[in-house]
Amino acid sequence: MPEPRRGDVQLLHELIRREAPELAPYVQSGMLGYGSYHYRYDSGREGDWFVVGLAGRKAYVSLYVSATVGDRYLAETYRDRLPKADIGRSCVRIKRLSDVNLDTVAALIREAAQTRPDSSA
Repeated sequence: MPEPRRGDVQLLHELIRREAPELAPYVQSGMLGYGSYHYRYDSGREGDWFVVGLAGRKAYVSLYVSATVGDRYLAETYRDRLPKADIGRSCVRIKRLSDVNLDTVAALIREAAQTRPDSSA
């Protein structure tokens, strides 16, 4: 991983640990995962996944947020508060940490830790 991304991942790791210490860190699918929940689909498929995930990619750092609010992923509700981040359903892609307000990212992490992911997605 290029050095700038490594520093960004380290900073976000420390932010997640500070804002959501109850979410135990571990490695899953080549990413850092924090906290765990069990999901079961209507199809019968089930498994365990992280509440918050973190991965350094070549062009950006990905912050995965599995928590949902109603029928939307929590990350989607932060789209206007993180306008320079590329936000998909449950993924916040950040090219440069200087592009985002870290207090807002911290609020997203805290809210994700307090909101249970939808286990029947």
